[in-house]
Amino acid sequence: MLKKLALGLAIGSTVIGASAQTSDIKAKTPDSAYLQDSNGTVVRSAYGLCWRTGNWLAADGVLGCDGELSPPIANPTAPAIAAPLAQEILPGARPEPKRCDFMATLENDQTFQFNSAVLAKAAKKRVDDKVLPGLASCTITESIRITGHTDLLGSRKYNQQLSEKRAANLAAYLASKNIVSAINIVGAGATQPVKTCSENLSRKKLIQCLAPNRRLIIEVKGLSTQ
Repeated sequence: MLKKLALGLAIGSTVIGASAQTSDIKAKTPDSAYLQDSNGTVVRSAYGLCWRTGNWLAADGVLGCDGELSPPIANPTAPAIAAPLAQEILPGARPEPKRCDFMATLENDQTFQFNSAVLAKAAKKRVDDKVLPGLASCTITESIRITGHTDLLGSRKYNQQLSEKRAANLAAYLASKNIVSAINIVGAGATQPVKTCSENLSRKKLIQCLAPNRRLIIEVKGLSTQ
């Protein structure tokens, strides 16, 4: 999971303005001092400049972002000529990353039928229309958390297991849509109801009344540099 970032731009010693490199640069693992996407590639600006985290040190420099990128230039005056250009570009090359956090709820029997962990078509459509576009807006996905909920019918142990299965099935659906970020699955069972119903209702009407409690909540946190 990525740390909260205080970002800056890194310029390689021979990479300036329109001549910036555009090839992918792999971040160091397991910890990187550069902002990276879900494929482990260092995130770069439109000018090819690498995004640093607030923990960046000179020792963290990687080839293509910082340090010696090519043999010394024979003409010693070249760096002095390039410096004013860098000063002109830098102020406009530091867009602040924006949060792309969002939350979506899949509710009622549109999500799961009573006593079922199979994701309904209506729920899949809501994921396609709401969740996937939201994830696509994040250049960096810090965390995805899915919490499954059930109604109060059934034992505590059964409802706990059912809520976990529901969350796991949604995670599997996201994976089938090429979401590769790690997903945290939580089962809340029947411990967090959003609706209560009269005990005098018939079982059929009680099941219908408790439908809002059978739900999934998806919480996404991340950054967008777009």
